This record gives sequence, C-alpha cells and structure tokens, in this order.
Amino acid sequence: MSTKTPRKVTPSEAIAGFFRLIRWQNLLIVVLTQYFTRIFLIGQNNESWIAVFQEPKLALLVLSTVLIAAAGYIINDYYDIKIDLVNKPERVVISRLIKRRWAMMINQAFNGLGIFLGLFVSKKVALVNLIAVFCLWIYANYFKRTPFWGNLLVALLTALSLIVLAVYYPGHQHEVWVYAVFSFCITLIREIIKDMEDVKGDAAHGCKTLPILWGIARTKILLYILIASFITTLFVLTTELPNQQRVGWIFLAMMIPVGYFTYKLVRADTRKNFADLSNACKIIMLLGVLTMLFV
Repeated sequence: MSTKTPRKVTPSEAIAGFFRLIRWQNLLIVVLTQYFTRIFLIGQNNESWIAVFQEPKLALLVLSTVLIAAAGYIINDYYDIKIDLVNKPERVVISRLIKRRWAMMINQAFNGLGIFLGLFVSKKVALVNLIAVFCLWIYANYFKRTPFWGNLLVALLTALSLIVLAVYYPGHQHEVWVYAVFSFCITLIREIIKDMEDVKGDAAHGCKTLPILWGIARTKILLYILIASFITTLFVLTTELPNQQRVGWIFLAMMIPVGYFTYKLVRADTRKNFADLSNACKIIMLLGVLTMLFV
C-alpha cells in the first residue's frame, strides 16, 4: 500500500492563499470607508483630497486598522479549520497553503504592529486598537460558537473602525456615529446570515449558533426585527443632523436594496441562498459608504 507525498505549495499559491486568508476585498472596503469618512464627514469644505491623502497620521491609523482586521481573519480561520473543511473546503488556506505556525506568527506580528502604529497616531487610538485585538481574540476563542454574542461582538468591532476616527478627529462626530450605527447593523445581520449558511459544519462541531438553537425560521424572525429596528434607528439619527432632509432622502433611497434584500431573505432556504444574502450585505455596506459622497 503506497502513500501519496503531499504536493509542495508554490510561492504563487501561498501568496494567493494569503490574500484570500486576510479577505483583501473586505480590507479594501475598510480603507475606502475610513478615507471617505475623513474626507466627506470630518473634512472641511475648503480641504482638498490631496491634503487628506498626505496626512501621515491618517495613513498610519488606516494601516493599523487594516493590520488588526487582517489578524482577526487569520485567527478566526486558525480556530475554524475543521468547521471550514465541512462548510467551504475549497476555501481553506491554513494547513493547506500556509502552515499553522506561520499563520499564528503573522497574526501576532500584525496585532503588535497595529497597536504600535496606533501609538504614533495617539494614545487613544492605540487603546482602541488594543481593545479591538483583545475582542478579536475573545471572539475567536470563546464567543464565535455561542448564540448571538459572537455576532454582536463582530458588529461592534466593525463599527469601531469608524468610531476610532471620531476618537481621533474632533468635530462632526454625530455624522460618523450615524455611519457607525449603519455599519454595526448591516454587519450584525450579515453575521447571523453567515451562521445560517454554515449551519451544517457548525452543528457537526458543537457550535451553538442561533440557527442551530432556534432553527432557520425563528432566526429569520429575529432578522426581520433587526432590519426594522435598523431602518427606524437610521431615520431617527438623521433628524439630529444639520442637513437632515438631504441625508433622509439618501437613506430613503437605500431602502430599495434593503427592501429587495428582505424579500430574498423571506424566500431563502438553501445554503446558496444565504451565501448570496451575505454577499448582498457587502453590497449594501459599500452603497452605504458611497452615500458619504452626498452627505
């Protein structure tokens, strides 16, 4: 009886796997969101885009956020190898394209560098980054397999990527908080949908997510409540903005993709349906970021 020798991973495969591991598309959205927030929500009327892009501390703040977010994706996949081999075996990177010890070393290096770069910006930013690193570790080790609390923590961390800008830059903080709430709500909904998508692998490895404990139908009811609360909260918050009428119309236009998303959620009953809804959340998030152009 012969045994197969494991195929050697090429450098190009390892690099492609690394970028897949850190979810480079999501990180790009983080960069876009933070720069758009700085330019359109925090910036002054006479301030040029070029001046914003030349701010060294803003670049360090964005880079530190990206590094910590990337580290979060790595540690999440590190602990989820067995589950991912059931849910999405074709997308598993750690232990197939990148060794486990290398993944952990990169995670620690990214976290340390993210906190260190935060110190160059301000002590407050470094503290926010430290809190984010701790929360990501807690999530990967404990909360990910628990009902709702893991979803809530990820949503809070997403909002934190905007709140850190409100912490560093004075003024226009209310506008930043409106978009932080938007990011929080969309991420919370998406995280629950991802649990619905991954219910098979999660159940096989003892996870106790909402779809496993409640079933798909009852979890959908929660999502309808969250969507309704999300819409109501956004419109309440816009009443406090100086240009509330224009922002109100912008968010009203956003209800078109949200309404279509809700319609698809009602009809969803397969893993592919939930995967499509998860991707739709990303599109809604991106559309939300683009609305900053008109605020």
